[in-house]
Amino acid sequence: PPACGRLDTNEAYIKSLGSANEVYILGKKVKDYVRHPIIAPSVNAVAETFRLAADNPELGTATSQLTNSKVNRFTHVCVSVDDVVAQSKMQRELGQRTGVCFQRCVGMDAINAC
Repeated sequence: PPACGRLDTNEAYIKSLGSANEVYILGKKVKDYVRHPIIAPSVNAVAETFRLAADNPELGTATSQLTNSKVNRFTHVCVSVDDVVAQSKMQRELGQRTGVCFQRCVGMDAINAC
């Protein structure tokens, strides 16, 4: 997909990863890095953030104040206490679903720090 393509499903996210030119893991070139045992848990955890938005839009999405459209809560700028509470509930649910780091909190924290 194009660099500005929309990633709104777990399938679209995983498919977007296939466009990498060369990936090396522990010094060895890996053809199917998305399924590599070292990388797959992180790929699956990030994919789960998209799946949550589809499975439970009340928890995984929010209405953007910038576009007035639904966006993944990980890309939403909090504007209220309710947004912060929903963000925390979403992170708790993802932790229960994945049991691992889901790789997106730092970006979300940076968005909301401004």
